Amino acid sequence: MHCYPLAPGACAHNETALNALLRTGALLPATLRSLSFALLSGCALPAFGAGIPTLQEVTVATDGKDLIGVADSASEGTVTAGQLATRPLLRPAEVMEAVPGMVVTQHSGDGKANQYFLRGFNLDHGSDFSTHVLGMPINMASHAHGQGYMDLNFLIPELISSVKYRKGVYGAEDGDFATSGSARIDYVRELDAPFVEFGFGQNNYRRLLAAGSTALNDDLRLLAAVEFTGNDGPWDQPENLVKKNALLRLSSGTAANGFAITGMFYRADWTASEHVPERAIDSGEIDRYDTLSQKDGGKTHRYSLAGEWARSDSTGTTRASAYVVDYGLNLYSAPSGYISGLQGDQHEQADDRVQWGGELRRSWFLGPQWKDTELAVGAQLRQDRIDKVGLYNTVNRQRTEVVREDRITETAVGVFVDTRTQWTPWLRTGLGVRYDEIHARASALAGTFNMDNGGHTEARQTSPKLGVVLGPFELLGQTEFYANWGHGFHSNDVRGATARTNPQDGSAAERVPLIVKARGSELGVRAAPLPGWNTSLSVWRMTLDSELVFVGDEGITEPKGASRRHGVEWSNYFAPTPWLIVDADVAWSRARFQDANPDNGGRRVPNAIPLTASLGLSVDDGGKWFGGLRLRYLGAYDLEETGAEKSTAFWMANLKLGYRVSKQIEATLDVLNLFDKRANDIEYWGGACTRGEAMAGLDGCGSGSAIDGRLVHPLEPRTLRVGLRVSF
Repeated sequence: MHCYPLAPGACAHNETALNALLRTGALLPATLRSLSFALLSGCALPAFGAGIPTLQEVTVATDGKDLIGVADSASEGTVTAGQLATRPLLRPAEVMEAVPGMVVTQHSGDGKANQYFLRGFNLDHGSDFSTHVLGMPINMASHAHGQGYMDLNFLIPELISSVKYRKGVYGAEDGDFATSGSARIDYVRELDAPFVEFGFGQNNYRRLLAAGSTALNDDLRLLAAVEFTGNDGPWDQPENLVKKNALLRLSSGTAANGFAITGMFYRADWTASEHVPERAIDSGEIDRYDTLSQKDGGKTHRYSLAGEWARSDSTGTTRASAYVVDYGLNLYSAPSGYISGLQGDQHEQADDRVQWGGELRRSWFLGPQWKDTELAVGAQLRQDRIDKVGLYNTVNRQRTEVVREDRITETAVGVFVDTRTQWTPWLRTGLGVRYDEIHARASALAGTFNMDNGGHTEARQTSPKLGVVLGPFELLGQTEFYANWGHGFHSNDVRGATARTNPQDGSAAERVPLIVKARGSELGVRAAPLPGWNTSLSVWRMTLDSELVFVGDEGITEPKGASRRHGVEWSNYFAPTPWLIVDADVAWSRARFQDANPDNGGRRVPNAIPLTASLGLSVDDGGKWFGGLRLRYLGAYDLEETGAEKSTAFWMANLKLGYRVSKQIEATLDVLNLFDKRANDIEYWGGACTRGEAMAGLDGCGSGSAIDGRLVHPLEPRTLRVGLRVSF
């Protein structure tokens, strides 16, 4: 096992938790070896003391994933700052690819939320994966562009202290959107030294990041960071990305005993080159990196204030958090090209909201008389006050028609109870239950056929959770077996749940349920066959009552039906020496609709990637040179329900090389798409028309008819970026 020497506090442990684990026998030999290695590796641990613990506070930064004897499933873990430090990144959200099996792509400009894939889910922009940053939920409900919209472009990777992930529906603290899984991202509270980092690269890429922290007194610390990023990308139409980012964090103590207040500021403007019909490139009508629409793109902002507080005592831990977010987006897109005429089919999706909420939880350690049970109770509140969510027809970003405008207030309340019991040294169980209730009201503001829509809707769900862990056993070093089962859900767009008419043509529209239930189960094993090697294998299945999707560019809900998925995942982490880390992951899945598509008889779920694999190397002995290499493979996936049309499988590699000129100066080189793979970041199957087809009136293009075909957004070619960091 390896412990990264993180920023102060990043490896802090709850001393009473360690004490009690030693006393109860729950801290088994594999964990003791890891703690010993942590001490030898320079990861700060507090002195043991008396008291009664909260078991969940024991997090040891070793392999970046939870240790044997601590994890509740084979498919959960923690990614540390040390693992992210040598990872080459094209975009900030690619830190999510540290979650084994997750794929992050982009089919538009870099100011728009990325597209995510995991466990046979085309997560679109986040519809079935829940992410929290500093306690704030990132997924946007009833969003202008798509349900669960998860924009992580505001992340500053250098400040991330950990990414805790959990796959499946087995966590009682996870609510809306946590279907395929969830992640919780935390930032450091202080830095070893202030620094300024300059980045330059091809395609007019430039970045400035300045960050530092200071101690205001013995207990109070202040962390500040400012980031400016610009990029034109490889596109014939320059992206003109301008991103401004800032953070101010006041903290005291640790995450287990202390508080933090964080203010964040983020703005971005960009011009997008959307996905295009592949035939337009093949015919020579446009270049590979060209676009059909010259004015796509948008602007967005996210201003937030979040507070966290925690206190641990002899009986347990109390946590409280609260947040408020001011969010806005104006997104201009023309994904179908020129179906309606030579002016194009550009539309604007606008979202303006204030989101606020919080969480309160208390955990107790009940002691040996209750089989060392840990009991946690929590309550969560979230409200989205959407002043205006609209869809407009536009020409060159100028509105020509209001399709629909709505005002929405959506309030979600969740309460949960979670227990973990160590029945014997080799058997522990987790039993939880969660209750969620959503109340929402939509009011139609404008639109030719939209005034009949709107009204009040509500829904509720009880979600039981169960986990059983057997081990560790003296098998392959140390081995544990896991069985998990649970219910979860994602919410649907309130506009779909209150619909009466189609705002495009006034035809009758069928309302959809506000909550869609998911059921999941998983069997897994985690082992440590050799010193420094952790491996986990899981077999899982998932059923989803409906894959209804709100289509933002049409203002309607599109029914997709119920689905079933199952798959196998194998994840490995190997640290043979303190300076070398190897991680390798393979994930296979199968996704099918329960009922065949009435139009073509197919049951395949489009864009559900069946096979992904990744291999990573990280080298850093603390000397002059360091670096990381990442390889990623995406298997061919179905583009439509019959499976006749498939994407093209490909693999790619990214490289980071670093050189420490001195203790204060560090230079890096990122080579993205190292072997200059000519592939597509994303492929779809759908209807669209090029300008040439509209001018020729081909198959009705220009007069309302579309041509079905492959829509692609190319992978960015080999890109070089140089960074220079100066510490003070």
